[in-house]
Amino acid sequence: MKTKLIFMAAVMAFTYTAAQRNPDRNLQIKTYSKKIDSIVVSEKSKMNAELDIIDKDFKEKKITSEQKQKQRLEIASKYQQTINEKVDAQQSELQSATKEMVKNAVFMDRDSASSHRNEMWVGLNGLNMKLGQNKKKSPQHSLQTVELSASMMGSGLTSKNEPFNFYNKDSDTRNTIINSSQMALRYEGQIGGFKSPVFYRVGLGVRFDQYVPKYGKVFKQEDHNLFVDDFDRGNLKKTQFNNTYLYIPVDLRFVLNPKYLEYEGVQYLDNKKRQLSLVLGVYGGVKVGSVNYIKYSNQNSRRIVERERIMDGVNDFIVGGKFGISYGSFKVFVQKDFTPIFNDSTLLKNKYGVQIGIEFVNIIF
Repeated sequence: MKTKLIFMAAVMAFTYTAAQRNPDRNLQIKTYSKKIDSIVVSEKSKMNAELDIIDKDFKEKKITSEQKQKQRLEIASKYQQTINEKVDAQQSELQSATKEMVKNAVFMDRDSASSHRNEMWVGLNGLNMKLGQNKKKSPQHSLQTVELSASMMGSGLTSKNEPFNFYNKDSDTRNTIINSSQMALRYEGQIGGFKSPVFYRVGLGVRFDQYVPKYGKVFKQEDHNLFVDDFDRGNLKKTQFNNTYLYIPVDLRFVLNPKYLEYEGVQYLDNKKRQLSLVLGVYGGVKVGSVNYIKYSNQNSRRIVERERIMDGVNDFIVGGKFGISYGSFKVFVQKDFTPIFNDSTLLKNKYGVQIGIEFVNIIF
């Protein structure tokens, strides 16, 4: 789900840039947004009215506490489905506007293309874009870029003594292939002269981590302790523990097979060529939220969803390191948290995070 949201965010970023050159399209996007807000407000108003009737019946002792809870869950589920269906019905408008903007960006008229060029391509690592690239600019401009990147990752927990034992069978959580993602806006510049193969990156991003307990188990918090235990309140359908971080990545990129070009008598490293690079980096992050998600059914309801905010057990700050390899637009990496995600009040065997990932969206402005 988060991968889908990140992809939509990347498309919306591209859509917004294109919309600035087309006021009519920009108005269409704003109209779409207002319709979605209107749908949510309208349906929630109807839902609240029905919930008020149930509360009144309960106060007048016309229904029991169990009946009240069951009816509230049924009404909430009904309106959630209604909102989702109406929002899905409006998506065709956004898709239509986006397709038209992409068409205009790729197939510009000759006068526009002479000064600016937008590029979009899909590679092994997903969606890639270049916005507003000027053909007549000096190669120096390609040595300083602003990028929006998005990655999908497999995230797991390791112990302090075995920091890279990624698929540890003794872990309290499952070993899944893709369960985390991150997105960052970063600046890249060259260190040294125009022929230097060394670059630095600094940015600001958001990281989403998910941890899924072994089958039939869930995360629980009790007496300031966080732990994994059996689920005993019905038929467990889905559960995951979500951590969200705001983080700052700082990287060094080393071009291993540099290629050069000459422009007005000066040699430059050609940063537009496909080149093999090694990436080393560090990052620091601050936790902005921890939520325990549980979806289950019981004899009273087929669908019960709980989102519990976790107050104890998770450290507020993380620091880690990153190692990656890239060739052109294909980029893979491994990153390891040096500090534990979970603190001493969490009763888990493994507490250190490690991620293996691939960048699947890269937009160069």
